[in-house]
Amino acid sequence: MSGLYLHIPFCKQACHYCDFHFSTSMALKSRLVEALTRELALRQDYLGPAAELNTIYFGGGTPSLLTAAELDTIFAAIHQHFRVAADAEITLEANPDDLTPAKVRELAASPINRLSIGLQSFHEPHLRLMNRAHSAQESRAGVLRAQDAGFENISVDLIYGVPSPTHALWEEDMAAAFALNVPHLSCYALTIEPDTVFGRQLKKGKFAAPPDEFVARQFELLLVEMERYGYQQYEISNFCRPGRESRHNSAYWRGVPYLGLGPSAHSFNGHSRQYTVANNPQYVAAVLETGQVPATVETLSPQDRANEYLMTSLRTTQGCDLAYLREALGVDLLRQRAGYLQELQTTGLATLTSNVLRLTDAGKLLADHITLELFQG
Repeated sequence: MSGLYLHIPFCKQACHYCDFHFSTSMALKSRLVEALTRELALRQDYLGPAAELNTIYFGGGTPSLLTAAELDTIFAAIHQHFRVAADAEITLEANPDDLTPAKVRELAASPINRLSIGLQSFHEPHLRLMNRAHSAQESRAGVLRAQDAGFENISVDLIYGVPSPTHALWEEDMAAAFALNVPHLSCYALTIEPDTVFGRQLKKGKFAAPPDEFVARQFELLLVEMERYGYQQYEISNFCRPGRESRHNSAYWRGVPYLGLGPSAHSFNGHSRQYTVANNPQYVAAVLETGQVPATVETLSPQDRANEYLMTSLRTTQGCDLAYLREALGVDLLRQRAGYLQELQTTGLATLTSNVLRLTDAGKLLADHITLELFQG
């Protein structure tokens, strides 16, 4: 099993919380698509000669800015250089304002069979605060158009922890999302990164992030409502109806090899990671003019692999298999950190059953801290 990720680094405007790599200039878009098809050829052996793509994911940026012709060009190159499973999950991230009737028809006629739609909120002032390009009305309309066009496998994104006097707006956002009856929801706490508009405003005293207790309470409300509406939490930020997990993202968390294409994309082949330069002009020039992918390769030590497994597995309901950690990666947490593991259980932050460590709902609020405590080195 292998996955393919394509980073489409273009957006209409910059969201105030986003620190992903993107450009609001479309000047290089056609050249970048050409570079992506060239990179597909250059790296067709990265996953091994017998690799078959089980998932393909267009992320960004805003992949819904790609035209039908650009998508056709990319898919033609994928099939030229890779075997694609007949039942492959093929996801495209989309912004609601891009999902016009004509656009939805184009996507429905393409190989894409799953949409991940970045709603973030149904509350107009929150959308404006975050500098989203769509309106509250478009949040709902985009999903309904996609469903009417035959897309059933849809995920929607929501953001909680947005400054607000009460939790009422978050409860309304959740209710509006559940009313759409989609099989998957991704819900993220608003995180203030330094190199973003919010980060710079925070430093200047022009933005006030809500207290941690406020955000934690909204996460708790989220867990209650997800269970009430029949959604399972299979990763800290991801919820689905039974059997409707994101196959692509689940593969990341299980350590399945994947190839990432485009500027800022990451790749993993089981023993090393590759990080492509986060610069559109540099990426395009290197790939098209020199036939080289401008990337840094990091060979992973057993300690690196153990830390990555800890970081990803503790975020999932499957948990961290301590026997696998010991036998495959050489880290014996039961021996090294027996006291801390007991403390996690005593304080109700984790359970340990049949050598599998799982975070409780309370533990999930402290997942990053707990993971750092268990990291090796």
